[in-house]
Amino acid sequence: MRILKIFVVIVIVYISLVFPKMASASENTDFGNTATLSKFINIFLPETASAKEKTVDQEQPEIAVKEEPKTEEEIKNEAILAKWKQKQEARWKNLPKGQFVINASAYTASADECGNDKGITASGIKVQEKRTIACPPEFPFGVKISIEGLGVYTCEDRGGAIKGNHIDIYVLTKKEAFSFGRQNLMAEIVEG
Repeated sequence: MRILKIFVVIVIVYISLVFPKMASASENTDFGNTATLSKFINIFLPETASAKEKTVDQEQPEIAVKEEPKTEEEIKNEAILAKWKQKQEARWKNLPKGQFVINASAYTASADECGNDKGITASGIKVQEKRTIACPPEFPFGVKISIEGLGVYTCEDRGGAIKGNHIDIYVLTKKEAFSFGRQNLMAEIVEG
């Protein structure tokens, strides 16, 4: 039955394309009219017609994505990282390509972990949850790293125990840090 419907639609389309003058010239036949052709398609293949109508008749206008204005802190952070980028130019050239394994742990900005509780990183930027990571010295400040299952983080800090493939992810509380533990995760440089 479905094959018959498809055949009928093909014949109707063929007639309207090959013989448009003949089809529209006839007073009794209105196959040349696209509205009538749409009616026939709707009758014989409603699922195809409705899908086509949605994509053609109801095209969505392009929505301009407005960037939020940057905060004073974001502008300050970008300036700090720009200075580091100049100082650490060689490190930017030696970043790993493709995916690599990291041994991730978590840390807080508490005084017993960082020497003070101000939350200022080695780069000079204040720590922020879901953004700040402490990286080995081979990674330049400002490099963005996508970490499996966690998102994209920015290298803004260092630490005495942060060597090799070890990366420390900033979290707000010690409870979060302890529950995170140590995990081997896939990572990839996304901006460098």
